[in-house]
Amino acid sequence: MLLLRAREKMMERFRPLITAHGLTEQQWRVIRALNEHGPMEPRHISDICTISSPSMAGVLARMESMDLVTKERFAEDQRRVLVSLTDTSLELVRVISRDLEAHYRELERKVGPEIVERVYRAVDDLLAGLEEGEEE
Repeated sequence: MLLLRAREKMMERFRPLITAHGLTEQQWRVIRALNEHGPMEPRHISDICTISSPSMAGVLARMESMDLVTKERFAEDQRRVLVSLTDTSLELVRVISRDLEAHYRELERKVGPEIVERVYRAVDDLLAGLEEGEEE
């Protein structure tokens, strides 16, 4: 419950910025993942964005119709698809990232950069510990 409350408090700060640009949280996560990692197959996007595969199919279909992503089939295996950002999405990244940085700076001013750093470190450690447990 504590992690869910923390996530929701953070999203209260960032959600209006994302929705002001006509995006859902899931769409923004997909755009961020593709911007950071480059073109990927839907299953990799699902893993990074923590969106189920069935939901991802719908998210990507809507994003394609909004000219936010393109899908290209692999020549050697027509069942596989590579998803890429469009110029529209790259422009959204540029605009939204600038505003997000201002929100992050405000957050650091409010709670202090040392607390933000400790939270990042603690969450990284938590995820690393949980992922180690999955590998066993």
